[in-house]
Formats: sequence, C-alpha cells, structure tokens
Amino acid sequence: MSTQPTKDLETFDNPMPERDYTIRIDMPEFTCLCPKTGQPDFATLHLEYVPDKQCVELKALKLYIWAFRDEGHFHEKVTNMILDDLVKATQPRFMRLTGKFNVRGGLYTEVVAEHRDPSWKAPEYVTLP
Repeated sequence: MSTQPTKDLETFDNPMPERDYTIRIDMPEFTCLCPKTGQPDFATLHLEYVPDKQCVELKALKLYIWAFRDEGHFHEKVTNMILDDLVKATQPRFMRLTGKFNVRGGLYTEVVAEHRDPSWKAPEYVTLP
C-alpha cells in the first residue's frame, strides 16, 4: 500500500452500473503552489459524479491530490487538469469538479468544470412534497 503521492488513479467496478446515482467526495486539504510567487494555494475540491462502469478508489484519489502539493498551477488550469484525469480514469456519465480556493490577495476563486457523456441523459429531478 503506497503512502507516497502519485498521479496513478485506481478504479474499481461500479457495483450498481444499471442505476444512475451520484457520488460526492469533498477534499478539504488540496494544495498546490502559485505559479507566479511559489506561495502555497489551499483549496477544497468538491467532486460529484454519476459513474458508469468504474468508480475512483478513495485512497488512490487522496494520493493523487497530494501529488499537486509541490507543483505550480493556476486555479483554472489545475481544476480542469484534475477533472480530465478523473474522466480519463473512470469514464463517468457525468462529472463536476468544483475548486474553492482560499483567499489570495483579498480574492477568493471558485472554478467549476464539468464533463457529460454525450449519450447520457440526466434523469428528471423529483421534488417531493
């Protein structure tokens, strides 16, 4: 079992591939470096996805997120990079990644990136009384 950061994303077979359901994962300890100053950037990443055949394994996701700690990235770029890697690994029906970055220079940044499989139709939302 690895305890070092890695960009390898492990997956496992979706136990209920016949059903649309949502997996939500919060990652409150994301860090990378500002590419301009080298100072650390801190963020909470919120992942929501509707899996198809594969789900992302949580320990692998933790080690993957850890791998960005010493890399310089703009908020917009790193959010989209992570989404692209997760989509490549899991091929979900739908995936949304939201990066909520802590204050830098008096400004908060929130980046939302999405992927939708073109053949997937979202189920109709049900509002209960």
